[in-house]
Amino acid sequence: MNDSVIFDRRAVRRHRDRAAGLVGSVAAVLDEVAERLLDRLDDTTYRFSAALDIGGRGVVAPRLRGRGIDSVISCDLSPAMARLNGTPCLCADEEWLPFGAGAFDLVVANLSLHWVNDLPGALAQIRHALKPDGLFLASLPVLPTLSGLRSALTDAECALLGGASPRVSPFPDLRDCASLLQRAGFALPVADADTIMLDYRTPFGLLKDLRAAGETNALTLRSRRFAPPGLFPVALADLVSSEGDRHLTVPLRLAIMTGWAPDARQPKPLRPGQFTTPLEDALKNIK
Repeated sequence: MNDSVIFDRRAVRRHRDRAAGLVGSVAAVLDEVAERLLDRLDDTTYRFSAALDIGGRGVVAPRLRGRGIDSVISCDLSPAMARLNGTPCLCADEEWLPFGAGAFDLVVANLSLHWVNDLPGALAQIRHALKPDGLFLASLPVLPTLSGLRSALTDAECALLGGASPRVSPFPDLRDCASLLQRAGFALPVADADTIMLDYRTPFGLLKDLRAAGETNALTLRSRRFAPPGLFPVALADLVSSEGDRHLTVPLRLAIMTGWAPDARQPKPLRPGQFTTPLEDALKNIK
């Protein structure tokens, strides 16, 4: 087995197919993340005319059209999920995007790239699909998202079976995200942190939402056996008791990523020695 294949993409597709009929129950969360992501469009005077929505689950494409973008194409690994975005849409793998060079001046990926095995490669393809000076916007869950659930499941499974299999997807760290954009060839890469607090009356609500969003376990090394009957009750009881309350509050930690396709007209950072004002003098003027 190839060590670089962390995710079972067939399982990812099955989960998203199944979730297409349930995703409306988590639309509020998806909408909130999309709103925070697309707010970045207000920071530029650029008028976009051709946009690609990757994995938007029916919430991103309507927002882009509402902003007056004439041409919006959506794609998703799941054909059932792709249809939620309205037409034009297509089924496409984020690891093998079927678009030519310079097809779009805006690409948006809202909570849709964290199940990709070769993320640098996917980002490079997105940059290739952008016109010069085109904009890429993405939201990506980062640590410590679901760290509590991961630890609770591991501890419970070790107690019940004497060992544990991976059940929660690994997430990158925020500091890795800007370097990923730079590695893929984007100019002016930025990764900002944002956090949405999700409150649940019972811990099973978290598992229900993960299923409805198509976010259940698709790790290649996951166990194919049925989970022990007591695994989830024990793990979730421990998770709630660690907070000292019956309610469960889960932080969804996000990296809001922006990067531009290189263009000769873009501003360039000054090289060392080109500054006209010494740093010491600049600091003196700060009050």
